[in-house]
Parts: sequence; C-alpha cells; structure tokens
Amino acid sequence: MQDCARYVEEMTRLRREIHRRPEEGWTEFETQWKVFRALEALGWTIRVGLDVIRPEAVMGRNAELVEKAMVRAAEHGVPESFLKATGGYTGLTADFDTGREGPVTGFRFDMDCVLVEELHDASHLPAAEGFDSEISGHMHACGHDAHTATGVTLAHWITDHKDELKGRFRLIFQPAEEGTRGAAPMAAAGVVDDLNWFFGAHVGCNCRIGEASVVKRGFLATTKIDIEFTGVPSHAGSDPEKGRSALMAAAAVMMQGIPRHGEGDTRIAVGRLVAGEGRNVTPVHAFMQCETRGSTQEINEYMFESVRRIVEGCAASYGVECRVTKAGEATNFEATPAACALAVEACAEVFGRDHVTCLETAGGSEDYSILARRAIEHGAEATFLFYGCNHHGHHRAAAEQKDRPVAHEADAVSPAALGRRQRAAGFGSILLHDAASFLLFGVRPGYRQIITLYTPFLRV
Repeated sequence: MQDCARYVEEMTRLRREIHRRPEEGWTEFETQWKVFRALEALGWTIRVGLDVIRPEAVMGRNAELVEKAMVRAAEHGVPESFLKATGGYTGLTADFDTGREGPVTGFRFDMDCVLVEELHDASHLPAAEGFDSEISGHMHACGHDAHTATGVTLAHWITDHKDELKGRFRLIFQPAEEGTRGAAPMAAAGVVDDLNWFFGAHVGCNCRIGEASVVKRGFLATTKIDIEFTGVPSHAGSDPEKGRSALMAAAAVMMQGIPRHGEGDTRIAVGRLVAGEGRNVTPVHAFMQCETRGSTQEINEYMFESVRRIVEGCAASYGVECRVTKAGEATNFEATPAACALAVEACAEVFGRDHVTCLETAGGSEDYSILARRAIEHGAEATFLFYGCNHHGHHRAAAEQKDRPVAHEADAVSPAALGRRQRAAGFGSILLHDAASFLLFGVRPGYRQIITLYTPFLRV
C-alpha cells in the first residue's frame, strides 16, 4: 500500500493551497478551478456554474463581491474562458462511470471559507509552515479546505481503482455552505435526483482524533434573514419631527419575545445591526442580520414568520419602510436506516467500533440537509458523518486541521487502536490529523475488498 503516501501527499498539498487562498460563499472561483483542473485531468465528466445551479433559488449572493472575486481569480491564473463558462456561479459536479452495473453514489464537499482573520503568529501551524491566509478577514476556519481536498483525492482514488468498483459516482462541490446558501440552488438544479446513495461529512466538530459519528437525525432547520429599514431624513436640531428613524425601528425589534414552540426547540439570534449617517441626522437606513432555528422545518417557519410580523409591525409603528429577505436556509435532517447502518460498519472498520457513535440530536445547522432531503424524496439512502481530528475549535483565528503527526496527540487513542490503524494503513504515519484519515484509513492490504469510509459498498 505504498500508494497511500501518494494520496496523502496530494491531499495535503491541495489542502494547503486552498487554505492559503480562502474564498467566501459564492466567490470560490479559484477553488472551483483547482477542482475542475484536477478532475478533468482524471477524465471525469464535469459540470459547472449554471449547469448545476438554479439561479432563482440562490440566496445571499452579493453580485459586487462576485465580480471582484472573478477579477481576482483571473489575476491569479484562472482562465477567462473558465470564468465565462461558470456564468458567475460557483459550484461543480463531477461524474465517473466504472462501466459496470451498480448504484449511483454521491458525495458532497463544501468549498467556502468563513469571515475570520487568521492568526499570523509562529505558534499557528499554517503561519509557521507558510500557508496561512493571504486574504485579509478570510480564513478556512471550519475545515472546508480539508473537505475539498478530500473530494479531489477521492476522485483520484476512484479513478485508480475503477477496475475494482461498480456503478457510477458523483462528487458535488458545493459553494456557500456558510450561511446555508449553496445547497438549495444545487438541489433545485436536480444534482441529487438520480442518486441511490448520498453522503456528506465534516471534519472535527464533536469528534476528536480517532473518532467518528454517524448522524441519524438532527441539525436544526434554519433561516438566515436580512432586514432593511428605510426611513425619512431630517435635521436633528431644526426639524426632527419631519424625520422617520430607521434606527429606532430596528432597535424596537424585540425578537427574544417570540413565544417558544411547544413541539420542539427554537433559536433566535441577532448578529449584526448597522445604521445611521451621522450624529445630527435622523437615520435613514438600518440593516440587520439575524437568524431563526427550529428542531423541525415547521417550527423554524413559525419562528421566521414571527420575525417577519414583528419587523413589519415595528416599521409601521415608526413610519418607515422595511424589507425582509431570506439570505440562507437549511432544514432538519433525518437519515435513512440503510445508510446509517452502512456508515457505522464502514467507520467501525476504520476506527474500531468503540470509537464510533451515532447521533440522534446533531446540533447546529447544515445545508447538506436540503440536498439529502431531496435525494431521499427521489429514493436515495443518505446520511451524514463526522470524522475526527484534533483542533482548537471551528470559526476562530487559531483553527487548524493538522496534516502531519504530532506525538502527544497519540494519547487520544489507545495503543492497541493505534497499532491496528498503523498496520491497516500500511505505512508509518498515523494520519489522523486531517481529512486524510477519513479517506485512507479504511484501506486494508491483503483484503479481497479494499474498504474506505467513502466507498465500502461499491466493490464488484
């Protein structure tokens, strides 16, 4: 299994390249090009942009940011012809047919970063190794760089082992997972409608090194909301009575007063409020960003409609105009039993059964849920996985996915388990420090069927 080292090297190199050039949702043109170029060379059938995105379902896309990102991508070597082919929309699917009858299996990988300024201190591995973010205020602090690199390396592995596989594969590289914006337009475009099996995954989260979790159900349904108030200007000294304050209307929005739902959990959060033009001018503009969540789609919809009603009431009370826009959305998630059972067995092969858990109440929100719901409605089996790495927590300046062994981290796994994984992998490094573990630790030399977490059931 000497080839494993080659896959790991590829994955690490690509992950670091992507980490250095992070791109926020709907602007991932450089990342999209890296994926396209790698998979085209492998002979996969690729669709991009408007071929996999339904524009009318797009949320939270800033056309000005997109235009700037396309210019930046061109300056960094992305061909104009490719940028034109995208139609200004990131998102990519790649298909591979083994030529043997079998299921259609899909895997989703997200590409976008978060708006966090990375730590540029020598204590931070990416800074010390020279691949920390070059784009101010942008960072891969959630592991999507590892996800994308895993997807590309998986494509390489599938291509190399095509004679041992059956059916067809589809890799979905999704934009704008942060803010839950990218899945809905890809689902609307039908990219999962013909799948038989569908899997999504995330590195880290509740799983530390040597652990995996299979999500049976959970994730909160959510709506990300942009609220705009528009008032009437006036001078605060000479004619204040003529003004209508957008700021006062925004400040009066008391969303925490929404009655909680008796049939499940609810969440409400206001994350941003920007308003006003000057200290002596009645504020004409106010912009607010907030979100609702609920344990079911119905409960979240109740929260969203409550927010809309409160905003419209406050606007009417203060004599200003308002606009409420959905900037992102995800639903709750119910995996299928068959997919969960398969994932548990695959993870047990990799990590040992004692290091695999099943989650009934996965927290947070994930717009994979929208793709999965659509896939299931069309007859697919689907679930979601977490696979472990040691990290400092997501969405923070010091977040990092370690891509080389660190001695003290071995303490997180029993000596017996470590020995088993070293023998199974066939090479010295433990490789449980980033997404490489998810792809490669299922490799079992000497077994008739080589099992990986991604492809345990696709052998001839």
